[in-house]
Amino acid sequence: MFNKQNLFAKPSGPTTPERRPNYPNNLGSRGSSVLSGTTATSTTNSLSSENQDANDSSEKETMTGTDNANTTPETESSGSQLIVGPDVKLKGAEILDCDTLVVEGRVEATMDSRVIRIAEKGSFSGKVCIDVAEVHGDFDGELTARKQLVIHATGKVSGVIRYGKILIEEGGIVSGDVQSMNAEEAARSARVQPLVANKA
Repeated sequence: MFNKQNLFAKPSGPTTPERRPNYPNNLGSRGSSVLSGTTATSTTNSLSSENQDANDSSEKETMTGTDNANTTPETESSGSQLIVGPDVKLKGAEILDCDTLVVEGRVEATMDSRVIRIAEKGSFSGKVCIDVAEVHGDFDGELTARKQLVIHATGKVSGVIRYGKILIEEGGIVSGDVQSMNAEEAARSARVQPLVANKA
């Protein structure tokens, strides 16, 4: 049965283009993702070499983003990216060296990075020191957005909030201790503080 030559042959004649789901930046089909600058790709069943080559070229197009028209230039980042999926819960973590965190599930953590994006059904609780925060879902805790805090219509932010600039769409909710940072405070919060051991 599997030794047939034309088992996976391409149909002759006009075909409709394969419809691919629209994945976020740096994601390809079949679970490919970019984590800390490395590519992790899931494998599929072995196909004939002709079909495998066609599959590889279409996957490369997806990985480079040639068919991804849905981008946001304001918060676009090209570095390392961590995506916490919709059914994933991440608790008690310290997230380091991650340029962009996309939260579609639930995260309880501390983070010092560049960009955080919380999806509409995502939630984050903890302490975040970030350049740009984009909130469609829920945030609860201590949030310092050195450059910009964007709260979309479905977003809810509560706790201790500091920001360089803020944009709140109609319907967005902010509660707690909310204060603007001046340029000096933003620069001070961006510096890494050294750890000093107590002598006892």
